[in-house]
This record gives sequence, structure tokens and C-alpha cells, in this order.
Amino acid sequence: MIIESVIGNVATVEKRAPHVERVYLVSDDLVKRIQRVVTDHGNEIGIRLKENRELIDGDILYMDEKNMIVISVKEDDLLTIMPTSIQQMGEIAHQLGNRHLPAQFEENEMLVQYDYLVEELLQQLSIPYKRENRRVKQAFRHIGHRHD
Repeated sequence: MIIESVIGNVATVEKRAPHVERVYLVSDDLVKRIQRVVTDHGNEIGIRLKENRELIDGDILYMDEKNMIVISVKEDDLLTIMPTSIQQMGEIAHQLGNRHLPAQFEENEMLVQYDYLVEELLQQLSIPYKRENRRVKQAFRHIGHRHD
């Protein structure tokens, strides 16, 4: 089976099939438009998305009256940063920006993929954080940039 488009997302569709097969992806694979995957039931699927979009957690790749195939994102090793002031947020955002490290935000937390140098920096700046395995909804996007 080759999937060329996403049908919808389980968070927004009203009609769902009773049986769900899952394709487990690491967050880095969400940006790949062409890939070969295997469901948790052992079925091999080719993904070749026509539209230029990233996959997100809960995307429905296939659905009929009885079955659906859904994307599930595996947990990432993350640093969850919890600044206590705008000063701390500014300091860590500036430092991470200088390193071109991608970040995501959920409520009052900044999420970055684990890096021991960032962990040392957080300790030096006395910024509260925790290291945890956690699912993210979308891929961490690396943004290309040059210093001239």
C-alpha cells in the first residue's frame, strides 16, 4: 500500500474506524515526505506524500469502515525548561538561539532535545529544568542560518 495523502487527524475527525493500526515514528521522521514504514501489526506501508507537509501525531494515513492506520510519535529524550522569570527566559532563549537549537513551547515550558552541553548551561544559569522522555506533536525543525 502506498499512501499519498493524509486523510485527517484523530483529534479533529468525527467518524473513526473501530480498529486502529499504528505507525510509530521518531519525531525526526515526521518531516520525511517519502519513507517506508511498518505498522504495529507488521504491515509494510510506503508513504509518498504529494502535498508539501509534515506528518503530526494522530494523522490518519488510511481509513475504511473497519480499519484505520494512524501516526503515533515515539517519545524523545528532552530537556523541559521552566524559566521562573522573563529574565531567565530571555537568557536561555538567547543562548539556544546562538546555537541554532530548535525548541518547542507547551504552556510555560520550553522543550529541546537532550544535549549535555545545554544541561550544563541550564545548571550554570540556575534555570529550572528536568530531563524526561516525552512525546512531541511535531518534529523539531532545524533552521539553516549562516553568520556572515
